[in-house]
Formats: sequence, structure tokens, C-alpha cells
Amino acid sequence: MAKVDRRILKSQESMKKAVIELMTEKNFDDITIQDIADRANINRGTIYLHYQDKFDLLDKLIAAHINELSEMGDWACKLDWSNALVPFFEYFEKNYLFFSTMLASKGAPSFRNRLIDFVMIGFKEEIDKESGRNTDLNEDVMLQYAGTAYVGVIEWWIRNGMPYSPKVMAKQVGALLDRSL
Repeated sequence: MAKVDRRILKSQESMKKAVIELMTEKNFDDITIQDIADRANINRGTIYLHYQDKFDLLDKLIAAHINELSEMGDWACKLDWSNALVPFFEYFEKNYLFFSTMLASKGAPSFRNRLIDFVMIGFKEEIDKESGRNTDLNEDVMLQYAGTAYVGVIEWWIRNGMPYSPKVMAKQVGALLDRSL
């Protein structure tokens, strides 16, 4: 894999940061490429070297976070719920500006749905099918319930200034998921 020039990475990071910062101030539809360029302290043309438009920039930013969460999920499945969720809550905490903006933004409502879909895919393999406690439950309903609840708890935690540590949240949510899946 070819190493990407640090200047390119720096430009891309400044553009991503700029769009998120701007989304905290105004609706995504009202943000222009010039706004992003000004905030990132780059030329408009530089944005077009990397992205087709502001929608492409936002989509790639979202995809990068979902991919990172997905990579974490690959090894987390081998742990019990509480231990598996700690790195996720730490990631949400570390990327507070992104998640607080995306979950609160009216300009990116599809993000919440993408996050729920991602979570439901991960939970699908975790449904207890051996003990018999879920035999009367529909898998789709279980996944929708657990995925929506999990994302809802993340939203609540972020909107309320993360009143509990990632470890406490992982333990609490892990216990709830263990009961429902």
C-alpha cells in the first residue's frame, strides 16, 4: 500500500474538521464549499482535488468513522458485552465533536440510520439462539429494538455531556444488551 503524502492527509483532516465545526454553527444545506475552504484555510480548488462536493466530503467522513467502528467490532465480538463495549464508548468520547454534531444535526439525518444499521449487523451474530429464551421472538424485531436502544443511549450520553465514564457506560449497556439479545 502506497504511503499517502502528509500534506494530503493534513488537508483532508482540515476539511473534515471544518465541515463538522461548520455543522455545529449552521445547517449543512447552508454550508458552502467556500465556507469549508475558509475554515480549513485552503483554496476551494483543493477541496475539489479530494472530493466531488460537500456531500462527498461528508459521506467519506461518515464512512471513515463507520469503518473504524467496524474494525473494532471484528475483535470485540470475542469478548463479553461489557468489555467489548468499552473501546466503542472510548471512541465516541474521543470523537465527541463528530458524534455530537452528527447525531444532533438536521443536515445529516441519514447518519443515525447508518449507525443503527451498522449496529444491527454487529448484533445479529450475538443473538442467543441456544438457550431457548428467544424462540418466541422475531430476529428483526430484536435487532431493531437493540440497535435503536443502543444508539439512543449513545445519543443521550453525548447530549448530556457524557456524565458517566466509558467503562461505566459499557458495563450498564452491556448488561442491558445481554438481557435483550
